Amino acid sequence: MEKKNILTYEGLKKLEDELQDLKVVRRKEVAQKIKEAREQGDLSENAEYDAAKDEQRDIEARIEELEKILKNAEVVDEEEVDLDKINVGCRVKILDMEFNEELEYKVVGSTEANSLTGKISNESPVGKAILGAQVGDVVTVETPAGELQYKILEIQRSN
Repeated sequence: MEKKNILTYEGLKKLEDELQDLKVVRRKEVAQKIKEAREQGDLSENAEYDAAKDEQRDIEARIEELEKILKNAEVVDEEEVDLDKINVGCRVKILDMEFNEELEYKVVGSTEANSLTGKISNESPVGKAILGAQVGDVVTVETPAGELQYKILEIQRSN
């Protein structure tokens, strides 16, 4: 059985929009590039043709990947998330007890995770450790650098 891809509505929309863009816009652009490159004659030494075919292959691979993700998508309704404990779709404030630093994350499925935008995966070490925790709990996260401890300060809806 294939793994379910847990997504928020925002993540689902983003993937659907990307898929639509690839299928409708990017496929046509690449087909046009290939057509123009073919018109230049000898394909054996045509760098534009090779580049366009590579781009076409990349687009088709991404379309296949997105369709697979969306086929196995399970959408979390952020309005119905239980705020008593941390779950996918929550925004959490935690305290890094070693550095006495407050951190804020949105817990999302692995396909949406992006640490640069504060979205951590429910499958990441920190994500796994805090799932199910309640305000006031202290959780321990095993990392290659040793154990880290976080205190759960706040759980709220992400929107």
